[in-house]
Amino acid sequence: MWIKRLGQLSFRKVFYSFLVRQDVILATVLVLLIVILSFSTQTFLTRNNWLNLMRNFAWIALAALGQSIVIITGGIDLSVGAVMALASVVTAFALTGGLPVSLSITLGLAVGAFIGLVNGFFIAKVRLPAFITTLITMSISRGMIFGLTQGWPVRDLPASFRALGFDFVLGNFLIPVSLVIALVLALLVAFVMNNTVLGTYIFALGNSERAVVVAGVDHIRVKTLVYVMSGVLASVSGLLLTARLGVAAPTAAEGYELSIIAAAVIGGASLFGGEGGVIGVLLGAAFIQVLNNALVLLGIAAHWQTAALGVAALVALLADYFRRRKILQEE
Repeated sequence: MWIKRLGQLSFRKVFYSFLVRQDVILATVLVLLIVILSFSTQTFLTRNNWLNLMRNFAWIALAALGQSIVIITGGIDLSVGAVMALASVVTAFALTGGLPVSLSITLGLAVGAFIGLVNGFFIAKVRLPAFITTLITMSISRGMIFGLTQGWPVRDLPASFRALGFDFVLGNFLIPVSLVIALVLALLVAFVMNNTVLGTYIFALGNSERAVVVAGVDHIRVKTLVYVMSGVLASVSGLLLTARLGVAAPTAAEGYELSIIAAAVIGGASLFGGEGGVIGVLLGAAFIQVLNNALVLLGIAAHWQTAALGVAALVALLADYFRRRKILQEE
């Protein structure tokens, strides 16, 4: 009898632990939001609206994936929006200068990797605060963008490049190429984080950097590589955004930092380090896009949209804080 009772208690405990997981709660809220919008608006379920949602999701999700890896180590990357724009401008200049699409994209990705390398060097090696370092590189990158473009967008991008933002997989199957790219890279990030030694080191850095150092791990190299990954993913995000817009605008991705960080935090990446996952980040990015779309369809003014995004991020941060405090008290 007592064995049966013990089994029931264990099942209830496991089931409750599953229900209070942040990604489960987020998925539930997301589904409820979609259902409410389906009945309260006439345009939410339209083809064009969902295509825009999927494309916007891809841009935010990719940058948020890189941001989440940085956050897991206990850091932050405020330069992601500027990296998106700078990589796009460099790629656009290469394209209009006659370079092949593949080489131009490679140059754009190299820009993101280089800025990530600079961030990683000063944060990991010189030990400057991540907030200040990435804020400075954000400012430098934005200055370079306006210096290169003189404030004018770069136009006349080739159709083969713009196809990344407009084309669908399998003809008219209504799955944007940008969404497929985002999901493939998400799978790659998930594999790295969950099935490689590097992923183990990344989580370990967030839990206890001192323990990683004592274990003899080259924590400087690991942390630097994390910022490089963030820069590359932000570059891919920026290139997909530019392909969709058809121009490389110097003001592109301005203010995206909040949306990107919010997607990662709402998706379960703890700003205290050591926690996070790809599925949660994807759900966080989807929630951000559906929330923004809902506010637009409901006619809410743009400044209130930013406020709503900030409130959502604050709620997620507070939930993470109280959850961690409860765990520490139980220990």
